[in-house]
Amino acid sequence: MSQAALPELNQRIGDRLRQLRTAQGWSLDRLAGACGVSKAMLGQIERGESSPTVVTLWKIAAGLACSFSSLLGDLPEPAVQGEVRLLGEGVAVTTLLPYDGPLGCECLLVELPMGCEYRSVPHLAGVVEDILPLSAGVEIWLAGAWQPVAPGTALRFAADQPHGYRNVGPMPARFHNLIHYPSA
Repeated sequence: MSQAALPELNQRIGDRLRQLRTAQGWSLDRLAGACGVSKAMLGQIERGESSPTVVTLWKIAAGLACSFSSLLGDLPEPAVQGEVRLLGEGVAVTTLLPYDGPLGCECLLVELPMGCEYRSVPHLAGVVEDILPLSAGVEIWLAGAWQPVAPGTALRFAADQPHGYRNVGPMPARFHNLIHYPSA
């Protein structure tokens, strides 16, 4: 994604956040309390004045009890297959299959640059993630330890606990991340 496209993306995310928040009848104060992101930051995101990080978007999604990709809702289809839609902490995330309510899941393509370590906030109770490395192994932080996951294998874990992703390899690591949400 070009730098020129970021203001448009920021505004789309801001508009979507406002839609989700107001649909629940929540004020910025209530959302700030639910997700642990300051009211000022939430206001900046809603106005398109801030580029939210992946961590911030996960916190907001958890606070709103919605999927990560729902915050990216109504984004246009990529002009080029595999186009990155979101960057943060050096982590690139592309939505491959947006959140599907009846199935309760979404599929993301995640790329971690060399040496990247990314800690995720715990998701909603009952959320499960599947990690399927594509180009290089990744390590997943679970229960206080890093667990290697090699290409051609998979790892399923409860994502409602502290967890993280790390690339210790000599090239970027890419993996599919299937996120399963409990039924309402």
